[in-house]
Amino acid sequence: MERGNEDWSMMLTSGASGRISALFSIRAFRALLAFFNALLLFPFRFRKGTSTSFACTWKTPTSTSTSTSTSTSRRSLAIRRVFDDKHFAIPFPSFSFRDYRLLPTSRGHTIFTQSWTPPPNINISALLLLLHGLNEHSGRYTLFANHLNANGFKVYGMDWIGHGGSDGLHGYVHSLDDAVSDMKLFLEKILNENPGLPCFCFGHSTGAAITLKALLDPKVESRIAGSVLTSPAVGVAPSHPILQVLAPIASVLLPTYQCSSAYKKGSAVSRDPEALIAKYSDPLVCTGPLRVRTGYEILKITRYLQRNLRKLRVPFLVLHGTADSVTDPVASQKLYVEASSTDKTIKLYDGLLHDLLFEPERDAITQDIIQWLKSRV
Repeated sequence: MERGNEDWSMMLTSGASGRISALFSIRAFRALLAFFNALLLFPFRFRKGTSTSFACTWKTPTSTSTSTSTSTSRRSLAIRRVFDDKHFAIPFPSFSFRDYRLLPTSRGHTIFTQSWTPPPNINISALLLLLHGLNEHSGRYTLFANHLNANGFKVYGMDWIGHGGSDGLHGYVHSLDDAVSDMKLFLEKILNENPGLPCFCFGHSTGAAITLKALLDPKVESRIAGSVLTSPAVGVAPSHPILQVLAPIASVLLPTYQCSSAYKKGSAVSRDPEALIAKYSDPLVCTGPLRVRTGYEILKITRYLQRNLRKLRVPFLVLHGTADSVTDPVASQKLYVEASSTDKTIKLYDGLLHDLLFEPERDAITQDIIQWLKSRV
């Protein structure tokens, strides 16, 4: 289903909040209170019958030295892949040129970025900055970037903090505002290096939420020609209102702890078995349980976006699978309806799951995106 700027209404099956809801479930709440009680942090017991029910196992937080070691190892792998895939084999007459750069931040972190440039025989007509989703990395989108290159787009990707080749404990995000700031910093460099070229943004899932928050900044909005958002995380909420109070407390006291129940019944993200194997066997993809602070940060940015959707004025295309159980397609409908953008389009793919660019229909979805982008260059 595709709609342009006209009003529309459609009821969809609400996608579960997936790992976030599992993390901040009532059972996890009871386990957390039991853990606090063991440390004498609370003078009471939360009981079910005559005993406390444990739903999750709390992992020992990783030390700073271990975190530095693992991020260095991930960066080495990310860099090696850039050189291994200089000529990524796809059915195009020419190949893209892939390169990387390390971006220092004012916080002292190093962010891994990469680019895919069309060959000399293809004229560059526009730029696109790509932000991956939670627990993955920008290198997963090489094939997508190559398709964009063949259509005249130079593509830049950024691994946000705690992901891929960037600094930080794997899968841990102390503040998504840091990721927003890093995106703005990288965007500024991209625009300065490519004067006169229109620039688009692409964001998937939590990467789309980061992109949206950046686009709400008038300084960013004025320099962006449009944005493509796939399965955006704009409708995540805890499973019970009391957890709105618990989440910030847990995020301060136990920021890096992992709740094993968060992934116990992991939601399928693609109907392509080979795509799932490739994703979850990739050492640059974080497959461990969701960290408490990361989950809270996603809840926080979601609440911010829900309050500010009407302020969005950038042209955008939002794409969502109706069977997505990780992020909510109804929230994408709300984004489409409430945004003040005069140029906005939504397309819902019946029965498709979360990772749209890794679904069996990826080629058709890629062409939908390219067609939308090219019509706005």
